[in-house]
Amino acid sequence: MSFDATQSELEALFVEVGEVVEVFIPTDRNTGRPRGFAFVQFTDEASVAAAIEKFHDFEFRGRRLRVNEAEERPPRRPSFPESGYGHGGPPKPPWKGKSKGSRRNLRRKKRGF
Repeated sequence: MSFDATQSELEALFVEVGEVVEVFIPTDRNTGRPRGFAFVQFTDEASVAAAIEKFHDFEFRGRRLRVNEAEERPPRRPSFPESGYGHGGPPKPPWKGKSKGSRRNLRRKKRGF
């Protein structure tokens, strides 16, 4: 869909096939601009089928619409494995490094104490 399309324009278009509950246009986190797609929620399944039939490949504001039912997103893999940060064992907080005692002992060895 066009990046310039607004919620009210999409609602006015899709209300032709049934009662629209909500129109949601996701935006990019960094720029705040629309991402080029939208979600339109209807009150009943018959309106969904009618919208797909009527508006799939429909030209709207200079671009062809691709209209289909929303699909569930597959669950994402966790960033870090359950067993820790990739090396096994319990997870360690990222802000904890070596203890200060180990650094002090290293300094003594360098100085010859």
